[in-house]
Amino acid sequence: MEAVLAKYENQINVFSEFLEDLPDTDEPVWILGECYNAKTEKTELLSDVHSRLWFTYRKKFSPIGGTGPSSDAGWGCMLRCGQMILAQALVCSQLGRAWRWSSEGGQPEEYQRILHCFLDRKDSCYSVHQMAQMGVGEGKSVGEWYGPNTVAQVLKKLALFDDWNSLAVYVSMDNTVVIEDIKKQCRQASRGNRLRPRPCSWGEPFTSGETPEQACSHTHGNRATTCPHSQSQSHSDWRPLLLVIPLRMGINHINPVYIQALKECFKMPQSCGVLGGKPNLAYYFIGFVGEELIYLDPHTTQSAVESEAGSGVDDQSYHCLRSPRRMKITNLDPSVALGFFCKSEDDFDSWCNLVQQEIQMKRNLRMFELVENHPPHWPPFVPPTKPEVQTTGAEFIESSDKLFESEEEFEILNV
Repeated sequence: MEAVLAKYENQINVFSEFLEDLPDTDEPVWILGECYNAKTEKTELLSDVHSRLWFTYRKKFSPIGGTGPSSDAGWGCMLRCGQMILAQALVCSQLGRAWRWSSEGGQPEEYQRILHCFLDRKDSCYSVHQMAQMGVGEGKSVGEWYGPNTVAQVLKKLALFDDWNSLAVYVSMDNTVVIEDIKKQCRQASRGNRLRPRPCSWGEPFTSGETPEQACSHTHGNRATTCPHSQSQSHSDWRPLLLVIPLRMGINHINPVYIQALKECFKMPQSCGVLGGKPNLAYYFIGFVGEELIYLDPHTTQSAVESEAGSGVDDQSYHCLRSPRRMKITNLDPSVALGFFCKSEDDFDSWCNLVQQEIQMKRNLRMFELVENHPPHWPPFVPPTKPEVQTTGAEFIESSDKLFESEEEFEILNV
């Protein structure tokens, strides 16, 4: 009954948000590296938005830590946004950027396995339970609001326990992306055989046969595009990369000089979205049109979805059927985290070239630095490794490499 009500609520919101439909404009609409015409490709555009996994506040799940809260309403919005940016990386890795969701079902098995990773229970590796408890090691109490950098650090640690996806999560430091360090981390698995895929939830194993990656090409109008995530590369040589770049683009408000560079990030094929929002109000930004950002809003409280390990998840409440919400770029809080997904080393090299051409060479003030070698005055880079424990580690690991003590301690970009 709860699932029926959740689905009904989602459908009702389609009508309540009708007045916030996409504008009738000739300006291109960019969604995570894909360009659409709002007039002639509206169906394709909405299908793309509806296919993104949508994580919101939930209630009536098992208490976090056994005695903690059973709902994250009011405090878990940034955790949910972190789940969304990570889920987008996993979808690109397992299904390809061109994959589209259908309410009629019939989705690939990998899709269900991804959903199982995010169920609201303690044995799902990216659940709100695991994120909240891992956040304790980052100095955040369970029930405390997170900022973009803290949630990025939590995702980096939790990814170490996900043997199925073997995702490398790199969080930049001091507004600097170090190419040498990223390649060192993503080539980690080449020293031995890569672990065979396992389910992300520590219950009954999810029966699975390994299938080839789906073809990742499609056509918008007369323009054929090919997603770089489909580039062939031996998985034993490169682990899929989720690159997160925490930034502070101003003091109290976003500095207008960075707006065009932010737009360029959404145009890149490797775009995985942006974590940000307003003070204590987090959104997952997936694109822009004109001077407005397009985002998914986690501030809807739904009942937790129950699912046994090895069985399918009722996914109707994990896709937002509303028209995408928008906000003026100038209203964005300056504290954000950019996300990019690189399936292969060639994909990462292509991203580096795009950054140099579109952000570093064309802008007087750079959003972030991209350097080839590890800065000599920094401590040596040691790729994170999975601790030797028989759990996800959220209950036991203390942070030994916190990059910032608080969200306010970002290096402020020149203004």
